[in-house]
Amino acid sequence: MPRQSRRLSESKVYHVMTRGNEGKKIFLDDDDRIRFIEILKDKNKENTFSVYAYCLMDNHVHLVISEGADTISKIMQRINISYAYYFNKKYGRKGHLFQDRFKSEVIESDDYLLAAIRYTHNNPVKAKIVAEPAAYKWSSYHCYIDKDGSGKENVEKDMILEMFSGDKDKALELFINHTENHSEDVFLDYEEDAEEVKTIFSENSARVFVKNFLKERNKEVESLGFVENRIFRIELVTELKEKSNLSVRQIAGLLGLNRGVVQRTKVCQRTVP
Repeated sequence: MPRQSRRLSESKVYHVMTRGNEGKKIFLDDDDRIRFIEILKDKNKENTFSVYAYCLMDNHVHLVISEGADTISKIMQRINISYAYYFNKKYGRKGHLFQDRFKSEVIESDDYLLAAIRYTHNNPVKAKIVAEPAAYKWSSYHCYIDKDGSGKENVEKDMILEMFSGDKDKALELFINHTENHSEDVFLDYEEDAEEVKTIFSENSARVFVKNFLKERNKEVESLGFVENRIFRIELVTELKEKSNLSVRQIAGLLGLNRGVVQRTKVCQRTVP
């Protein structure tokens, strides 16, 4: 069955959503999120499009973008290919990272544009991750409320704020009030999967996960067998069982543990005092 043609926006402005293949996570740590934001900026060095808002969720991304010299399809192709290459190389995986084509809806009025930006910034609130947009680090909301105006993420906030007021302080106040009034917004979105998805795809990516896990806790893999590290060991083994399809033998070999120890570690044991 042929794919349906994408509806094009006369204003050249779109609300875009792109999702991980099979609903899997596309951001496994903060470095991944930082890299995506860097790519978003890097792919626009020639100012071939404008970003009005973004929000990075675990398994999908919201963008409000205006076409310039590049079409929306070209913009998203360049961004997604670059990030998928980074992600696959880092975690030792192959294949598609993103699910099918990205979704998009056209934005043909100023009111709808402001509502789309508000919806994008409130996505973490809708998902009950945070209580307010300012509490979520990985959206462009901070670009708007940052009075220093560093503009590191290359977000075109000035045009949006001027839609509220010519006075910068007043515009910011009105923008914040507008963002907080979000209960009736309805846009295209992805439902979060109720079931936990796998995020470790190979032994190589598992090694990277273990390395970061140990580094954050100032531990060495050789110490996992020590009695005093039992709870720590249970936590790590449980994480690997939940987030990967590695066998007991593979996990044991990776951590230098007896297979029986790994076999006896149950998910519920993670909270043992």
